[in-house]
Amino acid sequence: MSLATQAGGTVATQQGSGRRPRTNAEAARYSVLRRLAPALKHDMVVNLQAVAMMAEVLTARIEKGSPTVAELEASISKMNRLARDAVMTSLKVATWISPSDEETVRLREGVDDCVALLRSSFNFRGCTLTNEVPDTEFEVSRVAVRNLVTASLLSLADAAAAPSDLVVTAEISPGFAVLTVRCSPRPAGDGLGVDAIAVQPGYRAVDWNDVQALALAESIELFRTQEQIVMRIPRMVATSPLQIAPV
Repeated sequence: MSLATQAGGTVATQQGSGRRPRTNAEAARYSVLRRLAPALKHDMVVNLQAVAMMAEVLTARIEKGSPTVAELEASISKMNRLARDAVMTSLKVATWISPSDEETVRLREGVDDCVALLRSSFNFRGCTLTNEVPDTEFEVSRVAVRNLVTASLLSLADAAAAPSDLVVTAEISPGFAVLTVRCSPRPAGDGLGVDAIAVQPGYRAVDWNDVQALALAESIELFRTQEQIVMRIPRMVATSPLQIAPV
């Protein structure tokens, strides 16, 4: 059954928009990236800070007295490993800014990418994030799942009037997955307090119009109710050649 036929929801549509869908989608992507910027910055810097700290420790040891060759080799090896981790993390961050339209990802892994980036900021707002998507071989467009899941989570959390629990679930069939992002208000008296939701977004709120624009750009069918957004994501088969990761 088409998502559009389900009662009680609002279906993504191009009607009522005075701007081109492409322009709407570009504005929505920019808004989502601005909201993700603090988390992306943290992920990019954390490993570089570890390299800097390791270099300072090694410098201090050299100044206090010549370390043995074995100690130097161990320290340099650790710094090299941290530097490789920093490169890999930076490359992952870059895919959020300049994604490949042909890249695929397992559905649960794609949702994990979004949840991992948003969890810390949501915790400050008194919101929890849970990924209950089954771990299967089902692959989807990485760009589509990142855009739609991230925008949906932000949209529901921004619209919430109180600390909430957000859960992502999925029902998978051979050709597509029906992904549900649900936002449930947390019962009063759970110890988080009313100030937990007082944190203001660093950029404007993401709303349903943004989610619609991204869905139209990715040709994803979706609808919403007051507390959830449901989307139908088709299976995607990778067509681009494998790329060798840097060492």
